[in-house]
Amino acid sequence: MKRSDFALLLTLAALWGSSYLFMHLGAGEFGAVPFAGLRAGIAAAVLLPLLAHRRGLAELRNHWQPLFLIGLTQSALPFVLFSFAATTIPTGLSAILGATTPLFAAIISRAWLGDRLPASRLIGLLVGFSGVVWLVWDKAVLQSSTPAAGWAVLACLLAALLYGYSANYTKRCAAGVSPLAVAAGSQLASALLLALPAAWSWPATLPGVRAWGALVTLAIACTTVAYVLFYGLIARIGAARTVTVTFMIPVFGVLWGTLFLGEAISPGMILGCAVVLTGTGLTTGFLRLPLPTGLKPAGGTLAS
Repeated sequence: MKRSDFALLLTLAALWGSSYLFMHLGAGEFGAVPFAGLRAGIAAAVLLPLLAHRRGLAELRNHWQPLFLIGLTQSALPFVLFSFAATTIPTGLSAILGATTPLFAAIISRAWLGDRLPASRLIGLLVGFSGVVWLVWDKAVLQSSTPAAGWAVLACLLAALLYGYSANYTKRCAAGVSPLAVAAGSQLASALLLALPAAWSWPATLPGVRAWGALVTLAIACTTVAYVLFYGLIARIGAARTVTVTFMIPVFGVLWGTLFLGEAISPGMILGCAVVLTGTGLTTGFLRLPLPTGLKPAGGTLAS
């Protein structure tokens, strides 16, 4: 991998890791639904002209049904769930729980698409979810152990589950659609889906400048620019290498929360993060166990 590509990978991880920070700064004043709806709307407003410039608007018309479902499961619902969680639990914990997406994707891929899971990937699933259990039960992480914190954790896990489903659905039902059309179409669908709920739950008090700044930065930098970087990296270095960004997002999520919000990093969070990322690495095939010859999958490596 070239240094320039690695720098772009770090930039992408930093952007996606900072999304939890901006949700924390803005979602409380807007409310989870209006914040998520505006985020998708701003991103769509930026992505659609770019798609039009590349003469790709016809793809939206031809594939509107799968793009609509992708918008629901990849943007609308996860945006709302993570925004809700951002008002209750530390940003670092949200980022770590979001890193379980590949674990859910592997389970859904096996159950729905019939993809075979070698022993090392099955072990990775067990390791990864044991890290989630540790985080949930670690009192140092869920500081007050309030019901709201528990619901926030469940919201993050549900969002990760939806991301895992959406990845498999996109693979099966939108394989022929260009990545930029998927990005623009999903954000447009998300904005349309959330428009009425956002208007209905609009806050009585107009959010302040900081909240608006967090929203605009999240929509443009962490959604629009991040999507362009992500799909560009896939084209340059391949999907298998690009997916390694998953391991760096929680690191940046914890870092930004510590630097800008003064969030404490507990030993339990560090341990849970290490266990989750190890499990994710095994599940995606990025890490491999030295299994006996008889247990190794035939045909060599398995693409993630």
